[in-house]
Amino acid sequence: MPNQMPTCPTRSQIMPKQFLRRIDKAGLAKGLLYDPRFDGAGQPRPDCLLNQAPWEGASILIGGSNFGCGSSREHAVWGLQQDGIEAVIAPSFGEIFYSNAMNNRLLLVMLPEEAIARLMADAANPATNRVRIDLASMTVQSAAVNTTFSLSVRHLAMFRERLDMIGASLLHRDAILAFAASHWAQKPWLRNVAQRTRTRLGNTDIV
Repeated sequence: MPNQMPTCPTRSQIMPKQFLRRIDKAGLAKGLLYDPRFDGAGQPRPDCLLNQAPWEGASILIGGSNFGCGSSREHAVWGLQQDGIEAVIAPSFGEIFYSNAMNNRLLLVMLPEEAIARLMADAANPATNRVRIDLASMTVQSAAVNTTFSLSVRHLAMFRERLDMIGASLLHRDAILAFAASHWAQKPWLRNVAQRTRTRLGNTDIV
């Protein structure tokens, strides 16, 4: 996963509240790190590396400790992905953000702060601002960094097989269907309660 590596001030929200009004995922790339990337008039801030060549359009982001803390909604993850970010490297991550990201196939890599500092130094230099994340060897490489990282067995399998949480769950489709059939056979009165209630009340137009 080679690409140029941007850094950018991230003290404000990954996805500010004004971009959370929609009920779908559309248009979230615009809101990604909006405050550090754009000024009050909505114009790109020239001092943010995400708005500068050659970092603009990078697929890997380097973050600080507890990256994603407070970003409990999946919109933060979707916005990063819509903007082309495929992986974030940081010393640590907010717990809910970590789960949301990994379940949606946004790769999160944890490295020691010393390695992150060297990656950031490489990222700041256009001559050394490329990094490679290798899932086969579980390594991160840049001009000054060659180190390993780890993932849980489940998450590693999901990324290697290109599965999100839904895809990983569907690997167990037969067992899920068998459990559901057994459950409804034992407790048929619990099946489709909402639909049967709507039908009884005459609201048959709602599926």
